[in-house]
Amino acid sequence: MNKTDLDEEILRDLVHRFYAKVRCDTILGPIFAARIENWGPHLGRMVAFWSSVALMTGRYHGRPVTAHTPLPIHGAHFEQWLGLFRETAHEVCTPCGAAHVIERAERIARSLQIAVDEAQAAPDAVPALR
Repeated sequence: MNKTDLDEEILRDLVHRFYAKVRCDTILGPIFAARIENWGPHLGRMVAFWSSVALMTGRYHGRPVTAHTPLPIHGAHFEQWLGLFRETAHEVCTPCGAAHVIERAERIARSLQIAVDEAQAAPDAVPALR
């Protein structure tokens, strides 16, 4: 926290601003709108997720790969997601904090894209993250 100036409040702001952009986005918005009716619980889970990822709090207990593999998404969706995330991180965080969460977001996106690609290629196979 000292190196990045990140805390729960900043991460909450990051998540809420980011998903506000996602919801308005012509590429990502419809995917989320088809699956999320009540945004409150989803945003809470995402704040816990980023708290765990960025601050190592261990607050998130979920299965992101399982949640994403059935979605109708591909490389362009991940690039759009990352673009919005990077933009929002630079708006909300200090430069060091933005670099910290962006680096993690890029690794997460890469892992999820591998899992989604493998699941779409062989729907009955277990994803092998590399």
